[in-house]
Amino acid sequence: MTEFNVLNFGANLNGRTDSTNSFLKAWNAACGTAGSTFIYVPKGRCLVGPLALKGQCKSPQIIIRIDGTIVAPLDYGVLGKSDNWFSFECVSGVSIIGRGTFDAKGPSIWACKAPNSNSCPSGARIVAAGNSPNTDGIHVQLSRNVEILSTPIKTGDDCISIGPGTENLWIEQVTCGPGHGISIGSLAKDLKEEGVQNVTVKNTIFSNTQNGLRIKSWARPSSGYVQGVRFIGSVMTNVQNPIVIDQNYCPRNENCPGQVSGIKIKDIVYEDIRGTSSTPITIKFDCSSKNPCTGIRLQNVNLTYLNKTAQSFCSNVVG
Repeated sequence: MTEFNVLNFGANLNGRTDSTNSFLKAWNAACGTAGSTFIYVPKGRCLVGPLALKGQCKSPQIIIRIDGTIVAPLDYGVLGKSDNWFSFECVSGVSIIGRGTFDAKGPSIWACKAPNSNSCPSGARIVAAGNSPNTDGIHVQLSRNVEILSTPIKTGDDCISIGPGTENLWIEQVTCGPGHGISIGSLAKDLKEEGVQNVTVKNTIFSNTQNGLRIKSWARPSSGYVQGVRFIGSVMTNVQNPIVIDQNYCPRNENCPGQVSGIKIKDIVYEDIRGTSSTPITIKFDCSSKNPCTGIRLQNVNLTYLNKTAQSFCSNVVG
């Protein structure tokens, strides 16, 4: 395995010198290598601006170990020119490991976008819900063979969100909280949409989150689907909605499509899920009336509410 240390490409660990180009050079070197590669980010603070690490790589396996902190710039104008700060596009066989941190400098920009605040400079562009920072921890979309391992995530939205075109995703030993859980979706944003398949979420912990394990789609026609998903070995502590399939997703009930979801959901397994819910309904399967959920299996699921037997809600679902 060939190793590429970002320091050898000019990255700086003082948190003030721009290392964006150094990270891009290290990625391009690893991506262009025929064998397995390893990118290392050592301890320290690396200032990195908007960065898209693009696929179609020669390397079949790229492991990125982050032991330091990757820091976003405070220049809102710079961030506003890009859809994402740190993204992977069309990648396959990429793993991110280590005990490092992504510091997106979120509180500063949330404060400037607060009501009655005029502190944001012109040129900033924030795509977010009206009353939420919309801070997904990790978003995976149009990607294959991605692994997310041993990662603690604290955020104001989904800890991990999984979008269309995701295949062979492995998530293991992730701790989520606060946040909105691990979510497949939201789906059915578009009429023509790729599916989500072969996703494994294993040995996860959710603490004081809004959701635990969730699949969500808008109530509108779509060619998309979700199949071959395994949720195994999750521990919930004071989670509002531990297990959810919501095919009438419409946050805050604003501008809801009011149609029927075309997303086809099948072959979903929940196994060894235990813990406590902060609401009486611990399992909610609200599936499409046109495309009922099929092949939904639950095994050894033990969820309680205030030390009482919890409730479940099922609509248009077949076990």
